[in-house]
Amino acid sequence: MKLNLVAAGVLATVASVASAQNINAAGASAPYPIYNKWFTEYNQLHPSVKINYQSIGSGGGIKAVSEGTVDFGASDGPMTDQQLSDAKIKVTHIPTVLAAVVPIYNLPGVGNDLNFSADVIADIYLGKITKWTDPRIAKDNPGVKFPEKGILPVYRSDGSGTTFIFSDFLTKVSPAWAAGPGTGTALKWPAGIGQNKSDGVAGMVRQTPGAFGYVELVYATQNKVQYGLVRNAAGKFLKATTDGVTAAAAGAAKTMPADFRVSITNAPGPASYPISSFTWLLIPTHFTDPAKGKAVADFLRWMLANGESEAAGLGYAPLPKPVAEKVTLAIGKVQ
Repeated sequence: MKLNLVAAGVLATVASVASAQNINAAGASAPYPIYNKWFTEYNQLHPSVKINYQSIGSGGGIKAVSEGTVDFGASDGPMTDQQLSDAKIKVTHIPTVLAAVVPIYNLPGVGNDLNFSADVIADIYLGKITKWTDPRIAKDNPGVKFPEKGILPVYRSDGSGTTFIFSDFLTKVSPAWAAGPGTGTALKWPAGIGQNKSDGVAGMVRQTPGAFGYVELVYATQNKVQYGLVRNAAGKFLKATTDGVTAAAAGAAKTMPADFRVSITNAPGPASYPISSFTWLLIPTHFTDPAKGKAVADFLRWMLANGESEAAGLGYAPLPKPVAEKVTLAIGKVQ
């Protein structure tokens, strides 16, 4: 009897080890705070499944999943048609949450939340606006006394989905920007200094008086960096909020394409925050290991059912219900 019990225990242990899944993923840094929370919580609920996520930037995530060096990737900018065609495996985009990118700055003595028009932001990075006393900045901020100080633009030096969102917005609102640098995860910047990842940009702005940069809302709040309001398509200056991001996604939620690759920057509507975006997990549609594919699909279902409710607490907006319903169907095709 005791031998049978021991044998049963051994078999159970072997079965547990056999079903254990170490899943490797890499990509976007913007959603890292919530991804890290989700992956940790899921592992606590399902100890046999461990998702190891490397926050290396969207460009790195696209490259890694395309080459098959990770089980799945993550990006704040959707893969292009060419990238999808060049990938060694077929990839599906799974939207997870919505995020906002905000203009951050370090201007001692100016306590106001500053307003920024899109063309002003573009011209700061084009090197056309170089002083905080520029009349165009003053026009958007009546009554604010600006110091005679130069502007140091700070940008992401790594391949970044945050840069994609930011540059996608600028391309839509500034003909000069659209003519070059344009939209992309990595750009040829006309002015400024590059820093690695969002933490690097936030850190450089925080320690450099006169600096100006862009990061996701969560990194601005975590790093206690001032961030400004941005003029939207309706002409209103808005500070980033989860409600503003949700409003920006409202139109896309009704007309979401089947592959989920969509841009919601400069969305219409007075309540829409203009530098908003979905962020995506890049999931292979077919896993060579069926057990691993099932583990990833199970996590994605848990994410929709349980993880979305945690988004707002970390500065993200949850998926609109119509989008979440479509994502559920897409997850069913992952195997």
